[in-house]
Amino acid sequence: MPASRLWPSALAWALVAALSLSTTVKAAEPAALGSTAGPSAAGTGLPNAPMTAAVISTALSFIAPRVVDAHTIREFCLWGLDGLGAIDPGLDIDEIAEPAAHASANAPHRLRLALRNQELATFTIPGDQDVEGWTAVVVGAMNAAWGQSDTLRSAGQDALLQSFFDELFNHLDPYSRYVGPVPAVTDRTTRDGGAANVGLTLARHGDDIVVSAINADGPAWSAGIEQDQRVLSVDGHSARNQSAQVVQQWLDGAPDSTVSLMLAGPGRRRAQTFRLHRAMLPPETVFAFTRGHVAVLRITRFSTNTADEFSQYLDQTIQDPHLEGLILDLRGDRGGVLQQAVTAAALVLDRGVAVVTQGRDPQANHVWAVQGGDMTKGAPIVILVDGRTASAAEILAAALSDHRRAVVVGSATLGKGLVQRIGQMPNGGELFVTWSRVLAPLGWPLQGLGVMPQVCTARGQADLDQQLGALAHGTGPNRAAIVASRSVRYPVPVSRILEIRRNCPAAIGTDTDMDAAQDLLDHPTAYRAALAQIPDDLSPARP
Repeated sequence: MPASRLWPSALAWALVAALSLSTTVKAAEPAALGSTAGPSAAGTGLPNAPMTAAVISTALSFIAPRVVDAHTIREFCLWGLDGLGAIDPGLDIDEIAEPAAHASANAPHRLRLALRNQELATFTIPGDQDVEGWTAVVVGAMNAAWGQSDTLRSAGQDALLQSFFDELFNHLDPYSRYVGPVPAVTDRTTRDGGAANVGLTLARHGDDIVVSAINADGPAWSAGIEQDQRVLSVDGHSARNQSAQVVQQWLDGAPDSTVSLMLAGPGRRRAQTFRLHRAMLPPETVFAFTRGHVAVLRITRFSTNTADEFSQYLDQTIQDPHLEGLILDLRGDRGGVLQQAVTAAALVLDRGVAVVTQGRDPQANHVWAVQGGDMTKGAPIVILVDGRTASAAEILAAALSDHRRAVVVGSATLGKGLVQRIGQMPNGGELFVTWSRVLAPLGWPLQGLGVMPQVCTARGQADLDQQLGALAHGTGPNRAAIVASRSVRYPVPVSRILEIRRNCPAAIGTDTDMDAAQDLLDHPTAYRAALAQIPDDLSPARP
């Protein structure tokens, strides 16, 4: 890779506090528990009951200490067992008292499993925090129900586990979830990388197949391949009359295998041949183009390599001696890895708190601080957001906005301010468990509230024109709404959140956002007035 395309030292300066909240944890696997199934038809017991028991036990041990609000193992299991009825409505499980002949002052209640009012099994209720005991009850109930319910067997064992966790997490928050073994592989591929390739995205332009994007961490970037070059052939196969999708597939192959590309570009009389080694690359998430001397960087999500891509594009951007500013487009970005958002903030912030996370698990409590490296040397930044901007994307927008480092333009964002920890299960599935809340640098919670932009484009063109006109005269028309949003502290009533969000309702981004961003960069007085709408107090929130 040419020296100019290496990570700049600014990224090395970024001091990001503590561990990555996206780290996948493989919980210790307990000894497999045998099924405690109740009555079932011969030969129809729960398939692979020991693995089901291992998953349930591992999951309970992983969830209990991490959820934001404390709950007992008993609560988790009773919630999850409602999943039997979600698959077969004829199944019912409830608590019953011990028979009078065996009753005593401290006699435990029992759980009764029934199918259409016919009792299938009963179970002694274990202690509230007894993981092994409750695992045996859950697997026993699943086994008994499996033997008698055709509907359950038709759904399959994977659906049984999925329904258990769906019902459990329905009592917690919208983002905690269980992902089965097959979709978990897809999720991991999305986070960590796809098939081996050379880091090129192709598109059709007229009669030609051209390079439309280049992964900043891929072999094509290192080889000096440029955007808009025409693809003539791949491994001797002509790209003529082929679709972009077909030629794109030719670029994929085994890791470290070689592929030969013949390319030609504007102004070049002779074609060039590039021989590249395929590599496993994280999906490209940052895309760049220019509007005159304004650089536009679009981040589609925050994966494990996003900050690296962002850094390299910034390195290119600052080579323009006439750079007027940067537009960071986060519209439609649903988030991803928290640490990547913090590291991205470190690239354009000199110092300060980027975000604070608070949870019940001591490891969830962090002040994520950065220092030492604004790569752009103070160049004006405008961030575009909309109602789909979420999670890590909101964290980046809030950090730069609260520090008056960027003007946020658009509508109220989604408001996903909960962070999940990922746990790998013995069967290859994954648990995403919410373990902390997110606070912006000024101390306000992102969950539900979202980021209130300094310039709102969701109230129509006439309103936007009035805002830009006021800003051009040094007046901040949205200051009251912004101060109200930054003054919120957890816990906050839903009614108050809705009241604040009505000042700039969530909307889908349009070309108007980009035009407003350009207007701010063209008028420094308006840009500074928009920044000044953020309150002065930048004392960071503390866990």
